[in-house]
Amino acid sequence: MDQLLERFAAGYAADQDKLSGKGDDQSSIHYPAVFLFIGDKAAGAIEPMMSINQKKWDNSAGVMYFHVGTGAADRKVPAYGDSRQPHSPEGAGSSRSYNREGSAESAQRLSRFVLTSAPAEGDAKSLRKELYQSFYRDEQQLYGLNRALRQLSYDIADYGRLYSSFDRIHLSVITRVDDPLNVFITEISLLAESIFSQSFKSVQMDLYVLISEREQMEAFGYGSSAGVAFLRELELMQSPDFNFSARLHVTEDGLSIPVMHQPAPLFDLVYVLSDKNERGISAAGGLRDNYEIICHLSLLKNRKQKENHYDMNSGGYNNTSFKNNIMTESGRQGYISAGFSRVKRPNESIAHAVLYHFYSGLLQRMKNLPEWGMKEKMSFFGLDQAAVSERAGRLVPDSTKITEMTGMMTHPVSYASLKRMTLREAEEALFGGGSEAYFQGNYVQEATHKLQQMEAGEELRALIRRRLREPSGIGIFGIADWTDEKNGAGSVLEAIQSRIRDLSAHLDSERSQLAGYYEERVDEQPFPKRPLMEKHNVRSFIRFFFETVYQRKLELLLLETELKLYRRYESELVRIHVEYKHKALELTELQSTLLNAARASIRTADDYIGQNIMEYYGVVTEELMRDLESRRGADIFFEERFMGSFTELLDEGGERILARLIEVCRRELLDAEAFDQTFEEELLNRANVTTEYSNRQVLSKEELFKKLYRTLEENAVINARLLEYTQEHRYEEKYFFGDAESEFIRYASTADETSRIYKLGVVHEKRSSGVEKLNIMGGFHLEDLMYYRNGRVYYETYVQNGYEFHGIEAERLPELR
Repeated sequence: MDQLLERFAAGYAADQDKLSGKGDDQSSIHYPAVFLFIGDKAAGAIEPMMSINQKKWDNSAGVMYFHVGTGAADRKVPAYGDSRQPHSPEGAGSSRSYNREGSAESAQRLSRFVLTSAPAEGDAKSLRKELYQSFYRDEQQLYGLNRALRQLSYDIADYGRLYSSFDRIHLSVITRVDDPLNVFITEISLLAESIFSQSFKSVQMDLYVLISEREQMEAFGYGSSAGVAFLRELELMQSPDFNFSARLHVTEDGLSIPVMHQPAPLFDLVYVLSDKNERGISAAGGLRDNYEIICHLSLLKNRKQKENHYDMNSGGYNNTSFKNNIMTESGRQGYISAGFSRVKRPNESIAHAVLYHFYSGLLQRMKNLPEWGMKEKMSFFGLDQAAVSERAGRLVPDSTKITEMTGMMTHPVSYASLKRMTLREAEEALFGGGSEAYFQGNYVQEATHKLQQMEAGEELRALIRRRLREPSGIGIFGIADWTDEKNGAGSVLEAIQSRIRDLSAHLDSERSQLAGYYEERVDEQPFPKRPLMEKHNVRSFIRFFFETVYQRKLELLLLETELKLYRRYESELVRIHVEYKHKALELTELQSTLLNAARASIRTADDYIGQNIMEYYGVVTEELMRDLESRRGADIFFEERFMGSFTELLDEGGERILARLIEVCRRELLDAEAFDQTFEEELLNRANVTTEYSNRQVLSKEELFKKLYRTLEENAVINARLLEYTQEHRYEEKYFFGDAESEFIRYASTADETSRIYKLGVVHEKRSSGVEKLNIMGGFHLEDLMYYRNGRVYYETYVQNGYEFHGIEAERLPELR
């Protein structure tokens, strides 16, 4: 049942997510952008980032993605469409492959360069060093990389119409800190920058370093050592006096040309993003949030400003200003990390809440029983006096056979002898025990047999089920309530027991009267008598005797049979009460299950504020139900095309009734216009829900905004675990992505305005699906990273044990801090 509820809520949320974003405004990037992924471990970021950018940027079709790996990524990363076989570029050996992958669209945007000359399974002690040396040894491979990057540069030119300017290109380099291929990140980055510089006036190059501490649980020693080795190399690359020269340009004739880098940091900015945040808590989605961060940072730095755009507070993002703010007085540039959070309609919680309120409304209607009198209740069960008497009459043979008794053989007794006898004596004298035996055999035993064959309980249950299908307003709760003996005067069972008492007393009275009648004398009876006609008088008495005494016995038999029926019904009603009380309990327990599921969903909806959901959607659901009833009839929800018979559904099990409930809820309620709201509309409607003043659980609009603002901030905590360091190094900027005209964004832009020590901006995007927040923090250094501090001891130990992590001489690297 829990899985059924989860699938229902997740399915509704997925459907709503598809619909809610259709009306969202897309941003545009101003300059061309390339994402360069280095290393097999970075390949996992490609597909998610392509998807994010495609959804958020209207000119994402011109964004290029380039991956450098060993080919292992092809086995680990999902293919982006129909993959093509690698082919060797002209002038390159078969050991190099440059292949385009994907469907018609992605084939033009995603390229891979496979380093086939890299050692497949080298000695771990020198793997990074051997990779670095193999990069320089194979000139054909270097030529292949040159050709691949040139082709990429030409491809970008094909999409010039999508950009506002071709003066600059944004190159974002993404790698995993522990990936061995980042040993030559300097060479690949500078070669790409050099080739792009031939087509663009400037290249802005940023580095994104991803740290997955979760994945280093098994190989934490070597993985941490390799990560620290790269960070040490990064410290060299980002030093103000870093210079570099290598013959990286290779022509088709095999001639090599040096690529120069004058003293300056290699990358414009370096971002360090981990799957463990500043509080030391691991992210539930692993590195997924960091892919969102990279895409949003890229947009923030390269966004095309629209007419009538909104730049609130201190304006938009300024890269130069940010760089200056994270630089120390000595000129040492700090590193950056970021956090990201998103809020949207809590669709799963809404689905749970509506389902609960819909079901509660159905139960309330089932519990609202009509004000019937006992006569109507007895008639509902088919237990009114007329019905039971008619049923008893069908069990007892009619009086035909009593008439036939007049032809029975008699003993030779004179009327003179009979007239002085009592009726009982006269019967014995005439018939012996024959008359009574005949009555027993043809009436009593026949009635008893029919009564035994009668399925009174099944017939009663079948009648109840038929009545439950009728639009009477009576349901399971009505049956359970009316058959409850504790219900006193309102109980059908009590009425049956009262009827049994009345019938028993009446039967005793009739039996007593018959016994008294049997003691009367024959000559006192009013039957036709003729003087001196003995035989005539005897026959006249016999007819009279059977028409009176045995007719009364037949009436007594009818009363006895009716009494037995009532006692059978009494026993069955007790069992029916237990049965329907259990059914009612099942329905009530399902209500508790739905309530607990709704509350749990609201509690775990960390990406949104859960307050007022139950109150607001309780009102909405009831209004929708009343509207349907007013248009289609008061009993619409209990018709076959809706819920149908709850009794029959329960017979099939609790999951069946839940499945039917979900089906009707999705079709008739959740698809209604009332749920077609934007994020802002839904938020404000919940904030303004009408409720009792005493209900302290309901938040006002201002309180709801305040909590939403705080939730966005808490969830956008920086994705890097840092040691405490002086506040003077910490510089922060925070940006909202959303509709600047909305009430919440206006509230957020002024919240904490007087005490704010960070820059706040708004990236205006007309959107209905939600609001996003990006927190950027810079100014820390490698020695502030807990990852660096924890991994340093492993790095030093591995180096002391003969491991070689660097391609260049260790003397050129800065000292460990």
